[in-house]
Amino acid sequence: MIRALLFDFDGLILDTESALIAAYADVHAVHGVAFDHDRFLRSVGHADYAFDPWQGFGPRADRAALELERRACNRTRDEQLPVLPGVTALLDAARDRSLQVGLVSNSGHAHCERHLARVGLLDRFAVLACREDAPLPKPAPDLYRLALGRFGRRGHEAIAFEDSHTGSLAARRANLWTVAAPNPTTAHHDFRHVHLVVRSLAEVDLAAQLRQFGGPDGPPGAAPAPGRT
Repeated sequence: MIRALLFDFDGLILDTESALIAAYADVHAVHGVAFDHDRFLRSVGHADYAFDPWQGFGPRADRAALELERRACNRTRDEQLPVLPGVTALLDAARDRSLQVGLVSNSGHAHCERHLARVGLLDRFAVLACREDAPLPKPAPDLYRLALGRFGRRGHEAIAFEDSHTGSLAARRANLWTVAAPNPTTAHHDFRHVHLVVRSLAEVDLAAQLRQFGGPDGPPGAAPAPGRT
């Protein structure tokens, strides 16, 4: 039976990923430097994709100063970000069913906790497994295994909600049922390995997913084929 729900943060609860790209675009625009949106888009959700975000400014650019500008733009954008559709309703549904709820993120505690506190959701997560808590980030399964261990659960007893290829792959490697809800920056990712793809968490019918994946609303069932609602 399903006993726990585990959520990614960036791009799933708040669209910080689009805000990050927009902040880089802001700095490029201020300095009159062309912005390669597709190149930045390829970096989202891929922890192993390394590139110089300030390449267009030339080798003599003050990258530290540019990064400070980007952070200032990012803070302004982040403070205006709303909770994405379906998040609060899904958390409410989990609470109504007494399911354990955790957060599993490649971002640090300070980042996740600051934003969750701002939108009033910090106390909805009993466990937070963040970047500094495990040796390897997603797509390694370490952070998911850590969260499961803290709940005393095994992978098949939990559903993971992710927005990226990297995050959903980590969840599958930890043997969780996995639902992908891509955002505008991750819609191009490969999700063939997940159990279900939805356009947003607002499309998730928790009672139906619990029956499908073997939860307290119904008997355990076989793994469904990957699909899209």
